[in-house]
Amino acid sequence: MASYELNAFNRRFQSISLVGAIEQQGAHGLHVGFWLRDPNQFMQWPELVHGNPRQDFLWQHTCYEIFIGVHGEDFYREINLSPSQAWQAYQFEEYRYPEDMPPQAATDIELNQLKRTHYGLSVNLDLSEFMLKHKLKWSDMFLSLSAVLKTSQGDQHYAMQHSSPAADFHNKRDWLHQF
Repeated sequence: MASYELNAFNRRFQSISLVGAIEQQGAHGLHVGFWLRDPNQFMQWPELVHGNPRQDFLWQHTCYEIFIGVHGEDFYREINLSPSQAWQAYQFEEYRYPEDMPPQAATDIELNQLKRTHYGLSVNLDLSEFMLKHKLKWSDMFLSLSAVLKTSQGDQHYAMQHSSPAADFHNKRDWLHQF
């Protein structure tokens, strides 16, 4: 299991710490956990929903995100995970394209389990269809973890690294996890 301390885009905001962990599970399973520490209780949490529904625009509230890129390819996937226990996966042909809003849903990634926990969020994903369709091995892919946190101090954007002048989770330079 690899873990990463996610950094706030606003470097002055140090009130919340966020760690993400990535674990490959078998041939096509992916487990990701997010651990959040909020001693000042700044977080604003969405209401829980049941049944893990797919919902769009989750990034407008507190939302954890996983980006999956493929070495040598422009296409990628974005997975949005809400502490409400709703989720969605999107497909892009290249950087933020197509520009549809909401983006085009990706049906080649399945959710096995999504659970809000006392420390943050835990998710198990099935990448079988995505990996088989594109003939991918784990070593062909790279990942990023990020989050939009709604707080009483304003929106905070967390990522593995921020190399753009504005918070930009779609910037592949910041997708650091290699299998």
